[in-house]
Amino acid sequence: MIRSTTIIGLRHKGKVAIGGDGQVSYDEAILKENARKIRSMYEGKVLSGFAGSAADALTLFERFESKLDEYEGNLSRAAVELAKEWRTDKYLRRLEALMVVVDKDHSLWISGNGDVVEPDDGVVAIGSGGNYALAAARALMKHSKLNAEQIVRESLLVAASICVFTNDKIIVETL
Repeated sequence: MIRSTTIIGLRHKGKVAIGGDGQVSYDEAILKENARKIRSMYEGKVLSGFAGSAADALTLFERFESKLDEYEGNLSRAAVELAKEWRTDKYLRRLEALMVVVDKDHSLWISGNGDVVEPDDGVVAIGSGGNYALAAARALMKHSKLNAEQIVRESLLVAASICVFTNDKIIVETL
């Protein structure tokens, strides 16, 4: 598990949202409170977020963007190709990060072990507070009338109230 942040992305009622907290930690110290860990890609059609080392994540963002361009925005294909490259490339194999990527049709969780997972319910979460945000989002999707952006925000606030590596300085992007 990456002890660093919380990122959650979801598709709900035809809308797409992704969000992350702003905390940057090193060991048990908070270094920064307002980091931006999510990004819009492919002309605003794809949203992505990372948990882990910032330098590693930026490298992955660049590689993923190039895969999206190469495969003309096909999110699933770009994710599989990134995961394959990440797992087999001598340099990339050492990167310590996880990614989530979402578009109007897919929500994917990508790891350096070659994993590309698409949950049945369209909710993906990573980082130390990921499971807390995931549980909150699933409950809110089922038992509230909140929209995708509101569910992401509320789920991150739940995670921030539990996880010491997650703060309440939240950034949410939507499609």
